[in-house]
Amino acid sequence: MKVTATVLPDVLLIEPARFGDNRGFFSESWNKERMAEHGISVDFVQDNHSLSSAAGTVRGLHFQAPPNAQAKLVRCGRGLLFDVAVDIRKGSPTYGQWVGEELSFENGKQLFIPEGFAHGFITRTPDTEIIYKCNAYYAPESDGAILWNSCGIDWGFNGTPELSAKDANAPSFTSFDSPFTWEATA
Repeated sequence: MKVTATVLPDVLLIEPARFGDNRGFFSESWNKERMAEHGISVDFVQDNHSLSSAAGTVRGLHFQAPPNAQAKLVRCGRGLLFDVAVDIRKGSPTYGQWVGEELSFENGKQLFIPEGFAHGFITRTPDTEIIYKCNAYYAPESDGAILWNSCGIDWGFNGTPELSAKDANAPSFTSFDSPFTWEATA
């Protein structure tokens, strides 16, 4: 399993090894001991799976506020998506910066997004599935969103995206008051 820091050092790109033969392949998408060797020591409690029918569907930018903040491990089950994390920790040296990675069934890549980051994605192909683990249960009272196009993200899309009413009406980043505070680590 290859783990690489992104331009936002706390967001990690994970590339599990695939072992294939004429029948297909096997891949270990999560191993608590191996992840701990790379500094990822979270206990996942919920696994989510969503399907977006149309290419150009944007979901996000979402987060859960403390005390129900969530870290996520995201992968693509089918299709192709551009997955994005935005640092929303007040005082962080990378506050407001974003990183994006193309995740697909074919490349098998995963993105680890810690607490304190907003998460979103855009689908590149029809019938794209996203699968992600969370370290905290969904809590509607902690649910938050930031307008998808207010953080300077290059989504690589020029059309009109498919959006939920929640995402279309989310506050812009400039008017957003983050519930997260960055803490320097030794």
